[in-house]
Amino acid sequence: MHSSAHPFQALTPDVVLDALDGVGLRGDGRLLQLNSYENRVFQVWLEDGSRVVAKFYRPDRWSDDQILEEHAFARELVEAEVPVVAPLDLGSSGTLARHAGFRFSVSPYRGGREPDLEDPATLEWIGRFLGRLHAVGRTRAFVARPSLDIQTFGVEPRDWLLAHDIVPPDAQPAWRAAAERALERVQRCFEQAGPWRAVRLHGDVHRGNLLWTEAGPHFVDLDDARNGPPMQDLWMLLSGNANGMRMQLSHVWRGYEHFSELDRGQWHLVEALRTLRILHHSAWLARRWEDPAFPAAFPWFGTSNYWAEQTSRLRDQCDAMDEWGSLV
Repeated sequence: MHSSAHPFQALTPDVVLDALDGVGLRGDGRLLQLNSYENRVFQVWLEDGSRVVAKFYRPDRWSDDQILEEHAFARELVEAEVPVVAPLDLGSSGTLARHAGFRFSVSPYRGGREPDLEDPATLEWIGRFLGRLHAVGRTRAFVARPSLDIQTFGVEPRDWLLAHDIVPPDAQPAWRAAAERALERVQRCFEQAGPWRAVRLHGDVHRGNLLWTEAGPHFVDLDDARNGPPMQDLWMLLSGNANGMRMQLSHVWRGYEHFSELDRGQWHLVEALRTLRILHHSAWLARRWEDPAFPAAFPWFGTSNYWAEQTSRLRDQCDAMDEWGSLV
């Protein structure tokens, strides 16, 4: 299912160090590859004793304009004193440089730990942070970057998986029926949410992208930024049963509303957005299978057991959307 060569296989440590040297950042020879499947990201030690993070973009994923929109959004946030890590200006290259056929950016290294999402005070603080981020995100929309909606994160991934015969024949009827039913429920949740205005989102607010220090939280990656419903940046902070998530969301909401207004109808989108992520994730894995990192990291993908599990998850999400709707 995958070829013997992938562009990232040419991204050797020497290529990484030469790329940074080309923009005036001389490494001392040490680098550490960080956890990232979509791109290739390295922590690099420089000769002056400092550290930077170099991100080499997956070929053909984002256009130059889309990447530069992400960079501009990061700079806007920094100027508004929202704690994110923005890419460095690399001189004549701007924030997006090229070397050996790769596009890359460089950011300052910022450490931190995962936040304690069981702590109400932490959740409220993160809510204030996201409210500030969305206050900037509402001032304009992305032009080049896509939107997150039912079509792009649900219907299109489902249709692509079926059109490319990714789901095995023995698993396809049950999975197709579960996906169809789930998307019907998702549509109902969006209708219950009522009208909402898309904002520029972080897009992927999970523990690994939200780091905590004594000064509070900061984001280290805006690679998935796009237009979409504000709830997309809140729901991944929630876990546990429906009542527990409702309480967690109330803490996040309390902080969020100090800086941004958000209609209560958005609560209806929590489980709907989780359902869309499940469908999108399966298509994402299939589309990346040419990259040798994916079969190594996700060896169970594509098996009949995998699709049986996905079918079960989608069925469970139908129940979860119904239960969540009764609570909000």
